[in-house]
Amino acid sequence: MIKLTMNELHYEYDIRGLLMSFYPGVEIECNSECNKEVEAEINLVIDYETDKITVTLNSEQEVLNCFWEDAKNELKRCVYRLLSKRENGRVLPWGTLTGIRPIKLPMALMEQGKTDEQIQNELRDTYYISKEKLDLSIKIAHTEQKLLEKIDVEDGYSLYIGIPFCPTTCLYCSFTSYPFTKYEDKIGDYLHALKKEILYTASKFKGKKLNSIYFGGGTPTTLKPEQLDWLLDLVATNFDLSDCFEWTVEGGRPDSITREKLKVMKNYPVDRISINPQTMKQETLDLIGRRHTVEQFRSAYEMAREEGYTNINMDLILGLPEETTEDVRRTMEEMKLLGPDNLTIHTLALKRAARLTIEKDQYAHLHFEQNTNDMMQITMDVTKEMGLEPYYLYRQKNMSGNLENIGYAKPGLEGVYNILIMEEKQSILALGAGSVTKRVEPDGRITRASNVKNIEQYMERIDEMIDRKEALWNN
Repeated sequence: MIKLTMNELHYEYDIRGLLMSFYPGVEIECNSECNKEVEAEINLVIDYETDKITVTLNSEQEVLNCFWEDAKNELKRCVYRLLSKRENGRVLPWGTLTGIRPIKLPMALMEQGKTDEQIQNELRDTYYISKEKLDLSIKIAHTEQKLLEKIDVEDGYSLYIGIPFCPTTCLYCSFTSYPFTKYEDKIGDYLHALKKEILYTASKFKGKKLNSIYFGGGTPTTLKPEQLDWLLDLVATNFDLSDCFEWTVEGGRPDSITREKLKVMKNYPVDRISINPQTMKQETLDLIGRRHTVEQFRSAYEMAREEGYTNINMDLILGLPEETTEDVRRTMEEMKLLGPDNLTIHTLALKRAARLTIEKDQYAHLHFEQNTNDMMQITMDVTKEMGLEPYYLYRQKNMSGNLENIGYAKPGLEGVYNILIMEEKQSILALGAGSVTKRVEPDGRITRASNVKNIEQYMERIDEMIDRKEALWNN
């Protein structure tokens, strides 16, 4: 346990994030939450005074005569130094950085006209980021900058449509997702409510340029072929697609993909799909509740190629329970043989809504490999051999190894929507249960309108969801 004591709660969120980076999964109690009778292995005390901050970690102490315009980063660097010293010089690849969109930092400095060397120096000194991650960040920032040049950030927008149904719910999943078998009789009503939101959006943004469409979830290909056809037709009929660079449909679960559904999508300008194995180790798939076989995945991929799909993404997750570095190596060798056009490498991040977290006592016996840095290096080496280049990156809380998620693609086949959702350069209209619409102003300011997660509530309150969007755009 970690006890965090602060006489004022300035930057508590940031300090918690840094502690979680050093000690993922460890319980943190702050001030009034603290049980004085329970001994903590780590006691961090932050004392704010008028002209200084005193930071004490167990028996070690530093005093900051703060430059208040950068007090947060000064404080985080101080806590980082003390934690690193306590852990025998251990460093984190992303240093003090706890935000989920690290590419925004070099992008902003590039827009100021700074050179790569100047960006390296500033980010290293401010956040203690490793050279390896700085090199990666700057490389991706240049790629993103080039891709964003073709996007109309002011007069354009992107569209997200959420289908919150899956064949089963995986152990690690925290997305808005409901098992198809249990909710099958509600899907028709859900689509009817979604239609109202789609028609409202098409009318409201008739004069704007639609640059990308993303069908996510859940698993959109959980829908029956006739339902999928109806939904795709509804979008294609009501939106002007002449400025649309990309239309993605997540077929993430191989057991939800059939040749008939692949043919349905080919009748529309769907030019990018996902078929996600997560791992090529059958024992792991069984353990995490994927309920599909490695052979089903191969079969779905081969069918998609036969049906003419030339931009296929695959998702993998590093750090899954009972997976070793050698398992990751074998999975990557399979990826090399298959040759996907996009490969997204996720590092396991256990959120509060995941069953692995909610029912942690039940899964306490599972082993989680800690050598995720070696796993990540394997994926970097093999993607390079495959001719794939990194093009977007993001981070999450409680990530194994304090690492990141990286999207790789063949040059020219990068996922435009993925960049837009991370860099927040363009407004995204998000429809469906649990989705969040973001309005991006010309000055970079962002406002949001959220849809309720519960599908029954979404269907009952669909007019309210539409009113929330109307209010967002009328402010």
